[in-house]
Amino acid sequence: MPDTNGQPLIPLHGDYRKLQSYRCAERVYDATVLFCARFVDKKSRTNDQMVQAARSGVQNIAEGSVASGTSRKTELKLTNVARASLEELLLDYQDFLRQRGMRLWPKDSAESTHVRSLFQSVDPANSDPYGIGTIDAETAANTLLCMISQACYLLDRQLQTLQRQFVEQGGFTERLYNARKTHRDATQELQDQPANSSNQSNLFNSSESHPPVCPQCAKPMVSRTARQGANAGQTFWGCTGYPACKGTRRQA
Repeated sequence: MPDTNGQPLIPLHGDYRKLQSYRCAERVYDATVLFCARFVDKKSRTNDQMVQAARSGVQNIAEGSVASGTSRKTELKLTNVARASLEELLLDYQDFLRQRGMRLWPKDSAESTHVRSLFQSVDPANSDPYGIGTIDAETAANTLLCMISQACYLLDRQLQTLQRQFVEQGGFTERLYNARKTHRDATQELQDQPANSSNQSNLFNSSESHPPVCPQCAKPMVSRTARQGANAGQTFWGCTGYPACKGTRRQA
């Protein structure tokens, strides 16, 4: 069913796998699982927390995208949860380097720039495109910091877009109300039209063998019965294009 602007009331949604933020967060999750398996004690709480934070980033982006059809508010909330989860993971990797006296790459270093440049050229079929399973701990942690920063940047842009869309287009509840109000008003207007209207374009002899065409848009017409108003119970011809077209003809 279209809204008042002719757009689907529930817009297309849930295609999260095409989001750059999702693809980047998914790579962070896969790489974190490899990193923790190699460098973080499997029995430690930190191992579980880092993996769960990475997973939360991916899952909340997907869940927010699926929920967006009927709730932009939920989409905004879950996308922000994904952003917060990745921020938590970012701190974990910084702690890993600091507590072991390892070097933290500057954001504008050659190493950081190289990792960021790999995003568009990564082979989706490669399960470890950044080499986390083979490189040393310091390089792996810094590589993941670059990947997480990239995912956070993409999510920040996504959140800005979602906020702007919410302000400009409103949420599902608002669209639902407007569509229902438009339909109700149009129905009432149609039912309140007098059966003996002097508008000759609405006259039609019901003895004709075929339904008439609409005098306004030329679409086929169907027989309807007024439910309310002065003509309640009387039949009339109504346009099949209703509510977009409100053309009517009187039945003899």
